[in-house]
Amino acid sequence: MHLFQQAVAGGKPSRVPVWLMRQAGRYDPAYQQLKRQSGLALGELFRHPQLAAEISLLPRAIGVDALIIFQDILTILAPMGAEFVYDPKPRLRSFAAGQLPSLHPCDVADAMPFVAETLRLVQAESSLPLLGFAGAPLTLAVFLVEGGSFGRAQNFRRFMQEQPRQLHVLLALLADHTRAYLQLQVEAGAAAVQLFESAAELFSIEEYQEFALPYQQRALADQRAATIIFAKNFYDLSLLQRSGATVISLPAGISISSVRQQLGAKTVVQGNISNRLLVQGSKAMIKQAVQECIAASGGRGHILNLDHGILPATSYEKVRHLVACAALGASC
Repeated sequence: MHLFQQAVAGGKPSRVPVWLMRQAGRYDPAYQQLKRQSGLALGELFRHPQLAAEISLLPRAIGVDALIIFQDILTILAPMGAEFVYDPKPRLRSFAAGQLPSLHPCDVADAMPFVAETLRLVQAESSLPLLGFAGAPLTLAVFLVEGGSFGRAQNFRRFMQEQPRQLHVLLALLADHTRAYLQLQVEAGAAAVQLFESAAELFSIEEYQEFALPYQQRALADQRAATIIFAKNFYDLSLLQRSGATVISLPAGISISSVRQQLGAKTVVQGNISNRLLVQGSKAMIKQAVQECIAASGGRGHILNLDHGILPATSYEKVRHLVACAALGASC
């Protein structure tokens, strides 16, 4: 059993495994070169299995212990009638301010064969565990109402307050399709799948309990692989635990030992090095953060990762350094 799978099962592997959110992406010169040579826009790369697989495989060069499919959390929305384009941030191709796009059900497997094909191509080239992922229903809903990337999401907040019943109908539709999308990736060979609640920090505890948690639970229900819940800058860990996920991805600034005091000694966790430290910190600071994080978990039931995705300004050499420190563990 691979280090990653041992950790997900709550075991204590020979060392803590490491992978990084957005590890296949724009900080990597090899990715930038491949993208330029392809001549394709980002959305087209997602739908090109051969190139998406090649990009997914690039992080092998830095020594990670798991790969994640090169894709986007919004991919599922196009076959439902809401296509996003990237220039460079995502925006709805057809968007009218204040109007929710009209979505329709779809057969996920028929609508997105390129996702399963990408997973198969990656597995043909690597024995590393492969992760799939999806956007959580509430986060997808925010993108839909805002028509693209969001700041404080004022349009969505107005929609949530004025039309909560319609929002629940939308979230149920998104949750059912997200569950099917995650199942598609598991059936194509994903060893684990991660649900991204990237809009979590926008909501109060009460709002999260009503509009996020039930639909996370619905999306993660009956999955036949390990599941990871990520909620950006969200610190009510008991709610993350209630999602039903196998693994809780932690925000920065919280000790794994304190998390286990709160949630139980057997809680399996992912994280939680600050992605900003990876940009702004020295190599010595990164080394210390890795050592402290691993020490706090005792090396059991722990997957080393960031608190969020690698930032665009991150140095490739610092990413390599973090992974190297993880490989050496406490002796780094």
